[in-house]
Amino acid sequence: GQVKDEHTCPFCAAPQRDDEDSLIVHRGRTAYVVLNLYPYNPGHLLVCPYRHVPLYTDTTTEEAAEMAELTQTAMLALGQAAGASGYNLGMNHLHQHVVPRWTGDGNFLPIIARTKNMSQTLGETRQILADVWDRAARDHAARQAANARAAAEHPRPGAGDSA
Repeated sequence: GQVKDEHTCPFCAAPQRDDEDSLIVHRGRTAYVVLNLYPYNPGHLLVCPYRHVPLYTDTTTEEAAEMAELTQTAMLALGQAAGASGYNLGMNHLHQHVVPRWTGDGNFLPIIARTKNMSQTLGETRQILADVWDRAARDHAARQAANARAAAEHPRPGAGDSA
């Protein structure tokens, strides 16, 4: 059936269960990361706020910032765990899709047979990603610090100009 409110929403129900049953990889303060039950590619993650809100524009500043941080960390975790070489990101019904991609990963199976070759179970994938999450989070924090330093050295064009 259609999701009408938080009582029928699978993303509101998932955090009420344990991580293994709900395939949650990481729990943050205002949002969490969960494997997609119907992945486009192995390791397809969703970043979801705990609060049931219909649109990205309805998130608080804190929720939006944490969703962005978790999306970046998810990308690093997928790179470390699965060697992903790129990512497709997309937002739908207020959950952020993080779909890992690999060089040459396009094939005919999803189109012709409407199936995918999955080399491990969702539970195994969840455990692998959960195991690398803390390292990916540390890498993300280090990258953010380095990026902040680099950004401070390169002010945006036109900043400080007196017209």
